[in-house]
Amino acid sequence: MRRVLILLAVLCVCDGVKFGQLCSGNSANSRRTSDSWGAGHYGAPRGSRVHKGLDIVCSDGSTVYAPFDVTLHGKVIVYTDPNKAAINSGINLRGEGLCVKLFYVQPDRTSGSVRKGERIGTMLPMQSVYPGITSHVHVQMCDRSDPTPFF
Repeated sequence: MRRVLILLAVLCVCDGVKFGQLCSGNSANSRRTSDSWGAGHYGAPRGSRVHKGLDIVCSDGSTVYAPFDVTLHGKVIVYTDPNKAAINSGINLRGEGLCVKLFYVQPDRTSGSVRKGERIGTMLPMQSVYPGITSHVHVQMCDRSDPTPFF
């Protein structure tokens, strides 16, 4: 019996992908630094856990844009706590070899394709739940890896 070795190569098209503007009023995708609620960088302490996303500054009510050509893959439920219902929404995005979740966004729709820079939703009223926080969209890779290199 002859053995055949098959080698599969996987090409990640995500190398070199950079997020476009995520939020109106923040063309540089400025990141949330530290405020009274904590810090917004990947790995920031959150009590006994660590922050598994990157927070991009976005004012309450602002327009949120597709950061690259994406397919919308359903709504995200962020919290189980009913006290956080005002910001309990987000959207799953896939494209460019990436799978990303955006939290605190009310999506305009939850399926279909959207081109980079097109509107995908509205920033929810974060100040109503976390007064004094730097309002932001939380960007989380589906595998919870660090999204920072894509900004």
